[in-house]
Amino acid sequence: MNIQLVVVGKTDVKYLQEGIDLYLRRLEHYIGFQIVVVPALKDTRNSTPDSIREREAALLLKTLEKSDRVVLLDEHGSQHSSMEFSKYLQKHMNAGVRNLSFVIGGAFGFAPSVYAAAHDKVSLSRMTFNHQMVRLFFVEQLYRAFTILHHEPYHNE
Repeated sequence: MNIQLVVVGKTDVKYLQEGIDLYLRRLEHYIGFQIVVVPALKDTRNSTPDSIREREAALLLKTLEKSDRVVLLDEHGSQHSSMEFSKYLQKHMNAGVRNLSFVIGGAFGFAPSVYAAAHDKVSLSRMTFNHQMVRLFFVEQLYRAFTILHHEPYHNE
């Protein structure tokens, strides 16, 4: 199985990018993983949140294949402990999913068309986080899940 994280715009905060890079290197030992960056929209000062969501949706949907299992990282999604998230990933691997695509929306969230394309929604927390921070939190949890699946000591429970 391959996993990708689709995000809107570059990570422009240095310490967040350094953390993401650390976990990207660690994940190489477990699974094919990549981050796909959809370009941030330009000149949105006079745009409404709905129009921004719709324009971002068109870009996000272009990056996804029909065969992808699409999971939105969304505050209204199901919540999992780290152990449960590792089982969630294992379930997809056992089901023969070839490409698992997690998607983080922009600052205004997702348009209805992105929700319609999704197979599932997962929430990292009931709290709201900056969408750039979520990238680091997600890659760390993905790494943690694979160390759990491989019975390695990174996760203490």
